[in-house]
Amino acid sequence: MAESKKDEHLDEQVKGISLAGLAEDAEDFMNDPLVDDDEMETLRAERDDFRDRFMRALADAENSRKRSDRDRREAEQYGGSKLARDMLPIYDALSRALDSATEEHKEHAAALLEGVELTMRELLHVFSKHGMTLVKPEIGDKFDPQVHQAMFEAPVPNTVAGDIIQVMAEGFLLHDRLLRPAQVGVSSSPAG
Repeated sequence: MAESKKDEHLDEQVKGISLAGLAEDAEDFMNDPLVDDDEMETLRAERDDFRDRFMRALADAENSRKRSDRDRREAEQYGGSKLARDMLPIYDALSRALDSATEEHKEHAAALLEGVELTMRELLHVFSKHGMTLVKPEIGDKFDPQVHQAMFEAPVPNTVAGDIIQVMAEGFLLHDRLLRPAQVGVSSSPAG
């Protein structure tokens, strides 16, 4: 925020330099009868060179400001991607624990399973809060190479080539970037 204020102050200082005022001073000097034509051409060329440099410096400053704004936004959105990626095995472990619970486990360890479910919900809430969304394909969905990773292909009757036949791991997006593709099995041409 302070950097932005400093940039705005610098922009105001640069805008305060009046090219029109400089041009008037130059015209007054050039109308002086003591200045010869060769010297006048040299001065005009120098003036044009300074004007060109000034305009380029203004453009460079504006480009630099835009680039730093873009870099700052990207750092805010994607700076935590390494930590987010490191948290995915925790999600996978909790998911496997819930999937492996049998009816017997549910009877004898109901409180434990409820704790795991609450932990999973809280983890998903934190993911959502920080821009992570779940890529959860279903069996029968079409394979999309933008968000899915094919782990194997197999001919399966009553399917169309490219249909998802198994989901091994769910994927995640961080804002609009793929953090981890969903790992799936895909149907090849169905067996005759």
